[in-house]
Amino acid sequence: MMATLEVDRPEIVAEVRAAFAAYEEALAANDQGAMAAMFSDGPELVRFGIGDRQRGAAELARWRSSQPMLPPGRTLQETLVTTWGTNFAVVSTLFTYPGRELLGRQSQTWVRSPTWRIVHAHVSEIPTPAA
Repeated sequence: MMATLEVDRPEIVAEVRAAFAAYEEALAANDQGAMAAMFSDGPELVRFGIGDRQRGAAELARWRSSQPMLPPGRTLQETLVTTWGTNFAVVSTLFTYPGRELLGRQSQTWVRSPTWRIVHAHVSEIPTPAA
């Protein structure tokens, strides 16, 4: 029999929202140390980017060190945090940049062990849908 996990406990959602906000701040500032601390440091880490892929913390650190800062004006939309129990969460969001005709999509799987860390991330872009 499968255990029932409580979905979206408000205090857990708040914790993950705070962790995600800190990640976004570090991303905008290109704070590589802070970003690295928010990802799992184990080999289970997977990140799929727009044109890249990393497996494990060492690969992610090598890739991240070669990346320029994000363009200014990144805006998030429809950010959704869903939690199951007290140690597992998924964050999904859409993002845009001024003057770009692309809609970014980002999802992250967060696990508390013992602090909240990203164990899987996926970033993609599609043409901005017509209104």
